[in-house]
Amino acid sequence: MASCNGKCGDCKLNCNDRKEDFILSPNENSKIKKLIGVVSGKGGVGKSTVTSLLAVASANLGYSTAIMDADITGPSIPQAFGIHENARGTDEGIIPALGSKGIKVMSVNLLLEREDQPVIWRGPVLTGLINQFWQEVIWGDVDYMFVDMPPGTGDVPLTVFQSLPLDGIIIVTTPQDLVTLIVKKAVNMAKMMNVPIIGIIENMSYFICSDCGKRHNIFGESKLESFVKEEGISFLAQIPLNEESRLLVDKGKVELADTRIFEDIIKKLE
Repeated sequence: MASCNGKCGDCKLNCNDRKEDFILSPNENSKIKKLIGVVSGKGGVGKSTVTSLLAVASANLGYSTAIMDADITGPSIPQAFGIHENARGTDEGIIPALGSKGIKVMSVNLLLEREDQPVIWRGPVLTGLINQFWQEVIWGDVDYMFVDMPPGTGDVPLTVFQSLPLDGIIIVTTPQDLVTLIVKKAVNMAKMMNVPIIGIIENMSYFICSDCGKRHNIFGESKLESFVKEEGISFLAQIPLNEESRLLVDKGKVELADTRIFEDIIKKLE
């Protein structure tokens, strides 16, 4: 149909284009306007840092913002925001933690007795927790929610793609040839699951020397421009290595970081 938005879970019509899906409804006290997944083909590309900075940029622009930390076995979002207390619950559901700028955060780390307690769970338990974060957390009114997904194409990304009404995903990568090759797997998975690809962010693209002011491509020349043209995907930004941002994330003060590059990305999503 001409008016179809591709989200069969939100539609009551029984048209010929209707696809069987497993989209879940959020908590009845939640209203999320835009739900964006942040994914990577492999670990170590700074996906969680990018997720945190996108959320801070969104908040800086005046939007109500939230992060669902779906990287269950490697949660790092609470640390970036300096959140160390446990989540609270009511009869209506789970209340997310708040960062200093009002960013709502939900992570498995907020449910564990100790932050360093390992999460040694099998796939069905991991995916069940994702559904719990979506259906039982009282998110309230949110303009932008970012879902920080684990790297790769395993059970959790599959659950997010199938169960949550994503408006699209942002793929995070770095310039190495090997990483670009792996990114194709994430791109192909999104296409197979009919999830829109908003664009790609190349993280750690270069480093500006504070002494000489020269640009250094530490991980080699980027091949991403030709890749996105080939795939028909938007190239959202090249993010330089930034020691100040790294230190702020390590100290749990990511909300103090310079987010101007990320604010430009958020404006592209408006």
